[in-house]
Amino acid sequence: MSRAGGSAPIPLGMVGGGEGAFIGAVHRIAARMDGAFTLVAGALSSDPARAERSAEALGLARSYGDYRQMAEAEAAREDGIKAVSIVTPNHLHVPVAKAFLEAGIHVICDKPLAATQDQASDLAQAVKASRARFFLTHNYCAHPMIREARAVVAEGALGDLRLVQVEYLQGWLSEEVDSKQALWRTDPAQSGAGAVGDIGTHAWQLAAFVTCQTPSHVAADMTSFVPSRRVDDDIRAALRYPSGAKGGLWASQVAIGQEGGLSLRLFGTRAALEWRLTEPEILTVTGADGQAQRLTRARDRSGSSRTPPGHPEGYLEAFANLYLDIARVIGGDLGPLDRLPGIEDGLSGMAFIAAAQRSAAADGAWTEVVT
Repeated sequence: MSRAGGSAPIPLGMVGGGEGAFIGAVHRIAARMDGAFTLVAGALSSDPARAERSAEALGLARSYGDYRQMAEAEAAREDGIKAVSIVTPNHLHVPVAKAFLEAGIHVICDKPLAATQDQASDLAQAVKASRARFFLTHNYCAHPMIREARAVVAEGALGDLRLVQVEYLQGWLSEEVDSKQALWRTDPAQSGAGAVGDIGTHAWQLAAFVTCQTPSHVAADMTSFVPSRRVDDDIRAALRYPSGAKGGLWASQVAIGQEGGLSLRLFGTRAALEWRLTEPEILTVTGADGQAQRLTRARDRSGSSRTPPGHPEGYLEAFANLYLDIARVIGGDLGPLDRLPGIEDGLSGMAFIAAAQRSAAADGAWTEVVT
């Protein structure tokens, strides 16, 4: 896989991701894996003392107690950051992203795009008005075999698409959980939605990325199985595509025994395709005659693999693929843009959440997905 070459690392900042955070560490590992970025500044917590402790632990030269101050100060520095990673709870994605976009600093934002569809629309206007670029880290689409699956579909190997089935199953919220990660995810003021936003948007984006099709209508059943929970923890949705294809999406955080059950199955007029996160390096394509072709990273035509076939790689490497592609785009190579999630992917995910919520409120009525 081609790396960033001899160019100097891009100065990177981070908002969120301090003590007790999970996804911030993932982004930091991914950003430094290829030497394409170097983390130099951060507003790592809304608590100034925690932010300072977190920055000291990471050896950051510049720590800020407020993201607005950070955006203004870094934009004014000759050696200021050129990009920022946003790894906060969902409700802060939009105000933080807007502050840095307005300062001309590229934004790398964790998913989902926002807490509400109105917030997402507001951010889309800020992206349009800014000279900086916006990227959304739907990391699963950066797995080498998912990129290969997209190529297989685009080549017509499946024929006309008929059926789409995508699932993301977890069990970690099957009861009340007292942790920082659980508390903000189950608080509607911070998350905006439950399972549908947290992992349902991953399933939605994965299916759209591989098929290059987006459903026009959904019929959704959303449930909060844990009695005191104020957000959904299970969603089942039927999907209708403009092409005539039909689909199903199931995302659950109360499926006991499931740790990361993300899977995608596609069925066309000529063949079927299957990929599972539990075996991310294997893509199975089965023809109408029943013969299955088992593709591995030896078939990776996207150049996304980092280790020789047979040497495992997965979650962190997929995140790193995004960061490396982002670095290339920031450096002027626009080649990776078609496989990088951005504002349109985020708007699509938010439109799905809103349509699913409207459908569930109408007892599962078919509802148009409006971006």
